[in-house]
Amino acid sequence: MTQAADREIGPGEFWKAIGSRAVGASVVTARDTQGPAGFLGLSATHLSASPPMLMVSVGSATSALGTIRNAGHFAINYLSAADRDLIDVFGGKTERKGADRFDPGRWCTLTSGAPVLKNALGVLDCRLEELIERHGSVIAIGRLTEFSIGSSSEPAVMYRGAVTTVMSG
Repeated sequence: MTQAADREIGPGEFWKAIGSRAVGASVVTARDTQGPAGFLGLSATHLSASPPMLMVSVGSATSALGTIRNAGHFAINYLSAADRDLIDVFGGKTERKGADRFDPGRWCTLTSGAPVLKNALGVLDCRLEELIERHGSVIAIGRLTEFSIGSSSEPAVMYRGAVTTVMSG
């Protein structure tokens, strides 16, 4: 096992280190007057159950950050294996950008107005309560206002930089 003792860990090593955890793939979305925006959210997690609070880390250079700030909301859409194409689309690995990533008929809305993936495994719709800026990232903290539990399909999971699925049974 590799350990770092009092040495500087660079970004490449950092991503390698945290890539050893399996995490459910999600797309974080928002919509303001300029239209919808979103990004691949691999840091979406809960903060507390009472009150029901969630948080997600957003890179300061991520274009969707301005939309989240302007809109005052965000939605976390958990992806199924069937929607794994969205990992590349919202991870910036395709030519599609901005509103072009939101295919008509594939998205709807809940309470906040943020785009919600119709076939998501689950959606957490949040009202933005606070933004905390640190080290080139912004932690967006939101209060859960509505949620949706979708199909029982297999989840899309990121592990060691690749997409995998968790087989039930």
